[in-house]
Amino acid sequence: MRFILGKAAVYEKIKEIMISNFGIDAVSISPEKSLDDDLKLDSLDMVDLILGLSDYIGRKIDPTLFKDAGTVQDLIDSVFPFWKSE
Repeated sequence: MRFILGKAAVYEKIKEIMISNFGIDAVSISPEKSLDDDLKLDSLDMVDLILGLSDYIGRKIDPTLFKDAGTVQDLIDSVFPFWKSE
């Protein structure tokens, strides 16, 4: 059976990784926050985040898909198509 978790689950996992890997305060993370200006994530942080998400979902995610992601919502929208479980 295949199912797709909702975007809320994607957001929660992204938030969890940001908190545990980068020490970002949970209240600072919201969908409209800028990845670089608000959350101070650089390109290496983005790679770490993508690797963490890939490990969690068990599928490789091409990091180049996130090159234009400017906000947390952009990340959610980019990751969501890969967020499938069997």
